[in-house]
Amino acid sequence: MYIAVKAAWALLMSMGLLMLGNGLQGSLIGLRATLEGFSTQLAGLLMSAYFVGFLLGSTLTPKIVSKVGHVRVFAALASLASTMVLLHSVFVDPTLWFIMRVITGFCMAGLYIVAESWLNDLATNQTRGQLLSLYMVIVIGGMACGQLLLNVADPGGFKLFILISVLLSFALLPVLLSDAPAPSFAAAAPMGLRQLYHSSPLGVVGCMAVGLSNGAVVGMGVIYAELIGFALSDISMFMGLVLLGSVVLQWPIGHLSDKYDRRWVILVVTLLAALVALLAIPASQLSANTLLATAFLFGGLSFPMYSLCVSHTNDNLEPKQMVAASGSLVLAVGIGATLGPSTAAAIMGLVGPNGLFWFLAVVHAGVGVFALYRMTQRRGVPLDEQGHCVAIPATASQVAMAMVQETAVGDTDRAVESQVEAKIS
Repeated sequence: MYIAVKAAWALLMSMGLLMLGNGLQGSLIGLRATLEGFSTQLAGLLMSAYFVGFLLGSTLTPKIVSKVGHVRVFAALASLASTMVLLHSVFVDPTLWFIMRVITGFCMAGLYIVAESWLNDLATNQTRGQLLSLYMVIVIGGMACGQLLLNVADPGGFKLFILISVLLSFALLPVLLSDAPAPSFAAAAPMGLRQLYHSSPLGVVGCMAVGLSNGAVVGMGVIYAELIGFALSDISMFMGLVLLGSVVLQWPIGHLSDKYDRRWVILVVTLLAALVALLAIPASQLSANTLLATAFLFGGLSFPMYSLCVSHTNDNLEPKQMVAASGSLVLAVGIGATLGPSTAAAIMGLVGPNGLFWFLAVVHAGVGVFALYRMTQRRGVPLDEQGHCVAIPATASQVAMAMVQETAVGDTDRAVESQVEAKIS
């Protein structure tokens, strides 16, 4: 593992800086939108615009990389993303911000794809799972720390936009100065969503629901906190604790899903997330600390649902289908993430700030109901045939998702080999 980390340190550093900047940017745009007098619904559309661009970038970047090359694409997208951040502070117009958010989402998707391609190229069958776990901590941890940077300067000024631009520019350096050769990138032919749904209905529906939930939290969480009267320090802590909770509870939940029927774990975790979302409504009336603790717990239950749904999908696929399914799973979560912020914003506009948690409760309860229904339609995968649950952030591109699938294929192959050896002996 030490050798793998030593080889990948530049890439991991780049991703950490990218996530610091991206985590700060998402919250700053939402907060600044309210400070500029944009309506909640308009702010929700701006947050959704990022995920529209992210979907486009996930689809188009592999084609651009194949023509231009990794280094040039990474440099161009990082430069463009850095420019878009600065333009937000110059032109305060919702139409222009929407376009800028689409472009920013496109750039970030491309940056993830290039960096994760390099990471995948450096990984081996023995280190891939460990590198993915470390990558997950860096991505979520970077986003969480990015929230705390809101306290560095006044969100109503331009200094935070400059800071984000600097972070994105610095993220370019480790990759460009790395002596690791550029990897080859060959995207697998995707499995259609309809075909994937027939193989794993709960996995696909769960991934879309995760997109709805995570997109709403990441996009509208800072606006919710500002509307209920949180100070800037509490706003940054609120968002940071949501993300920190996802890191802390990811592995215990994943471990449980390896020991028990994964559908039952999905059911319990999603219903608990729905319950905590409902509890957040009265918690907001009690004290800031109570709501912050609730936010930590919700993040710890909601965000790991992505890893559970991906692992459940893998359990229902043949090894040769897993890598092809990666792009469709990214598409499923991307569709949900695109709809999440604008839908949550519309509900918040009707019933007030707590509409965010009403929306989150309904989404997670809906997954629970669907999970119960699916249990009546199909027998569960035997425990000895379940793959290992690999922690993965919902922001991952199809490259990282393919790494998860490759890890699952490796786990399946090793399990088969162990069963064969046991029968022989």
